[in-house]
Formats: sequence, C-alpha cells, structure tokens
Amino acid sequence: MIDYENFDRSVQSYGKEGPFDHCVIENFFEADVATALEAEMPTYDSDDWFFYNNSIEHKKTQNSWEKFPTTTYRAFAELQSPAMTDRLSGLLGCPLYVDHGLHGGGWHIHGVGGNLNPHFDYSIHPKMKLERVLNIIIYMSSDLRPEHGGDLGLWEHDSEARQPGKLAKEIAPAFNRAVLFNTTQNSWHGMSKPLTVEDGIYRKSLAIYYLRDPAPDADIRGRALFAPRETQRDDEKVLETIRLRSNVNTSKDVYRTT
Repeated sequence: MIDYENFDRSVQSYGKEGPFDHCVIENFFEADVATALEAEMPTYDSDDWFFYNNSIEHKKTQNSWEKFPTTTYRAFAELQSPAMTDRLSGLLGCPLYVDHGLHGGGWHIHGVGGNLNPHFDYSIHPKMKLERVLNIIIYMSSDLRPEHGGDLGLWEHDSEARQPGKLAKEIAPAFNRAVLFNTTQNSWHGMSKPLTVEDGIYRKSLAIYYLRDPAPDADIRGRALFAPRETQRDDEKVLETIRLRSNVNTSKDVYRTT
C-alpha cells in the first residue's frame, strides 16, 4: 500500500531543516490506494465524526477501527506494521511503539471555517504512559487548491515566552503528500492560517503517531497545549479556553464550546 522505495528516499532529508526535525514525502500511498482512501472518508455531515468546535480548533475526527472501511483499515494496519515501525525506529535510533487505539489519530477533516491554532501535541499517552515522538500526517483531498489555504505551519520556539515564534515553514496539504515530524522538539505546528474553502471542498487527512519510552526530561503534558493567534493574544476568553484545553481534567469541557 505504501511505496517504501519512495519513503526510504524521502526520509533521507529528515532532520536536515528546521525549525524541528521533519520531512515531506510525496506520493506516500500507491496511487490507487490513495484514491480509494479519499473515497472511503465519510461525508462532512456524517454522524460518525467527533466535532472539535471552539476558538482554537475547528475540525472533525474519527479513530474507531469499526468505522473504517476495508482500505482505510488496511492502511492503518500497514502504518502500524514492522515494515513501518522498524524504519522509523532506525531513523530515530530507539525502539518505537504504536497505539492500536489511535488516540488523537485516525481520520481528520476540516471544512468551511476549518482551523487549528499552533500547538504542541500531548506528550505522555494517557493510558500507555509512553512519550509521543513522531507524527505522520497524510493529506487526502484531491479537490483542495493552494488558494484554499490550510497549509501546515511549522513555527520556531520562543523559549522566553514559551510561545510560537517566527513562522518558519508552510507545507501545502497536497493530495497524497505526507509530513513526518518529531513532536518532542518544541514542535509548534498547526494551520498557518484558517481554511478558506467553499462548501463541498474539505481538507482531509489520515494521522498516526508513534511512541517511545519517555525520555528523562519528557514533558508530562497529557493534552495538547495551544497558543493564541496574533489576533487572539489579548482575548481572555481564548486564553481561558487554551488553559482548560491543556488540562486532562477540564479539556472535555471546551472541545465543543465556540
């Protein structure tokens, strides 16, 4: 399902550019597989989605294996197979583990109003107690065009303010393009700007995360830590949403608040 020769060539650029280790992999899945994966994703209005709808994120997700049709099910199984994990373990130089529950992963979709503020991902898995270290996001929208935006932004880290600094790179969500990146290096990422699409065009993706034994200095964060956009920095309501969203005990209270 995955073009491993292409993958092996592409990951040679991993860690060659900042602001944190990453690489882009074009044509990640075989062409017929990518087409099938896009077609299998539910419609935006489907009841199968969980909706994150607040001032810092506007997206829908689904990570239940029971909801995945055949090709999607097989794709996530392949992404968790030794063919992939052995490669990634070799890339990082340490054993990596998969989360069969796909916590935070699975299908993701953004439509009109789609947004994802700059953020750090959760650090310690809430049940496995392992440290999240690598993300792979594969974009699955053949109708999406550059003018629609929704680029993946990678920000430098402002250590003094503990906020994102300069926007260092933007990666367009082109069809069947994957981005592999390290999540432990003050890895601020998100949409560089909100999505601007007409109704019926969506930013679709598959996401999967890989774990390792926690490093001695691993952050104990159990939820994503978001940052306000420039226009939100003095908005007390947004700052309170960020505070509640970053806490395991209160995050559920703000997932769907607007």
